[in-house]
This record gives sequence, C-alpha cells and structure tokens, in this order.
Amino acid sequence: MAESAELKQMVMSLRVSELQVLLGYAGRNKHGRKHELLTKALHLLKAGCSPAVQMKIKELYRRRFPTKMVSPVDLALPVVHSASSLPTGLAQLGFDGHSSPSPLLPVSLLGPKHELSLPHLSSALHPVHPDVKLQRLPFYDVLDELIKPTSLVSDNSQRFQEACYAFALTPQQVQQISSSMDISGTKCDFAVQVQLRFCLSETSCPQEDHFPPNLCVKVNGKPCNLPGYLPPTKNGVEPKRPSRPINITSLVRLSTTVPNTIVVSWTSEIGRSFSMAVYLVRQQSSAVLLQRLRAKGIRNPDHSRALSK
Repeated sequence: MAESAELKQMVMSLRVSELQVLLGYAGRNKHGRKHELLTKALHLLKAGCSPAVQMKIKELYRRRFPTKMVSPVDLALPVVHSASSLPTGLAQLGFDGHSSPSPLLPVSLLGPKHELSLPHLSSALHPVHPDVKLQRLPFYDVLDELIKPTSLVSDNSQRFQEACYAFALTPQQVQQISSSMDISGTKCDFAVQVQLRFCLSETSCPQEDHFPPNLCVKVNGKPCNLPGYLPPTKNGVEPKRPSRPINITSLVRLSTTVPNTIVVSWTSEIGRSFSMAVYLVRQQSSAVLLQRLRAKGIRNPDHSRALSK
C-alpha cells in the first residue's frame, strides 16, 4: 500500500509531456488537457498497472526530479490508503517550470530545509500554503479545508496568468454534500457546499474576500459563474465585482476516486499577490443565526455607542 501511495505522489507531480509518455507507454489514449491526462493516469494506477508501467512512472519521476531532489520515500510520506484519502490540498497542477519543483509535491517537500539545499530555486518562489487566514463568515460554518490558502502562482511571466489546482473528496465529505441536497421546483441547492475564496496574500490579519483582476475560473473544465460587476462609482474607474465566496458545489464531482480540478486565470499586478482557498462549509439558515445572536445576549448600549464612535 505504501508503494501505491508513493506511485500516486509521483504521477501527481508529472507534467503534461510526461503524462502523455506514460499513457502512450501503457497503451492508453494520451490526448486531452492536463487534468484529463492526470485522471487517466490515476485510473491506470487504481486498476493495478503492470510492473513495467510502475518502472516507467519511477523513471519519469526521476527525470523530473533528479537525485538532488528529495524523494517521497526519503521524507517518509504518510501512507495514502485510497484515492479518496489523497491529501486534500493537492495544490497546483500547473507551475511546470523546468528548474522548479512542482507544488503538487506534498508541502513537506517544500519546507525551509528543502529550499535551502536547492540554490537554483528562485527566492521569489511563492509559498504553496502561505500563512494567510481568511475572515470567518457568519453565514457559513467551516467543516473542512479542501485546499489551504495557496498563493496564485503561474509558470509564465506574462501579464495574463493561469494556474491549476486539484482536490479530492473523502467518502464522508461526499455523503455530507449529497445528503444536504434540497430540490425545490427546478432549483437544486445544497446546505453543505464547496466554497471557493480569494483574498490578498497578506498575513497581518484575517483577510476579507478580494478577487484578482480579470478573474476567470473553470471547475472540472466548466466555466464558473462569478458575481456580476458593480456599477462604477466614477467615470473611468474600472468596474469591480462584489467580493464574496463562490459556491462551486454544482460543478464539483461527488466522487471519491476522481480528483476535482480548478483552473484560475487572472491579470498580474505589480506589488500585489493573491491567494485562493477551497472549503467545505455548511450554510446556516436565518433561524439558526437569530438563535445564535440571542444566545450571545444583549450588549450594553454604552458599549455599542462607543464602538460606533
């Protein structure tokens, strides 16, 4: 089982060209976008691939990360018992720079010791999981962190950036979402939701939601609806979207074996960087919120006046 977990980690860190080589070697269709190739490669593993294919995975991984790179074995990675229990923050599928390690590797691979031992790494490399916290939202209770706050980083230096992320759901999470489904008429709502949030990469205090400029999001290859633009307050001012969390539940695969992918594209801004995170949340009804307010008790009027001032 440890061998299987290690092979999964190796497959998840391969680039498009390497995934195509692997699938071609195994006699599988090697056409499609990165998330499709990754899904095929993971299915290949799940079905129990031959020793020859396993050797090919190791060979491609060794080429991708030469001996000076730390291997999953050296770091005693935790055993992954099934595809459904893959680390929730599978981080980015993108960022295929030839000289930089893929953030798809477990975060433990990118610790300070690892960075210090690799002088060729850029010192400006964004942390995969920066110490960013998002503000708590009163209307939602966080059940799980599917992708921890992660820097939006791209493998190009262009103004228009793109990065890809992935996460897998556990059987319990799938059950939580599916059992919370509420169908009324033609509309289907979920009380338990998969929530995508963006914010500035600031660590001084919990951050409010903040969208990167010209944001575009695709979940499992399908465009994600973003809040509409607010009317500009002044002439010539670029219109902005109201910053709030995005409910992507309807686009998520309720599967424990196929990972979900999120492709984010945005425009870079000098001096500003952004982070994204994905949470499993439960939306609270107005009745529950009112009950919580009452349970807090009534505040002294003088205190409220002082706060207002």
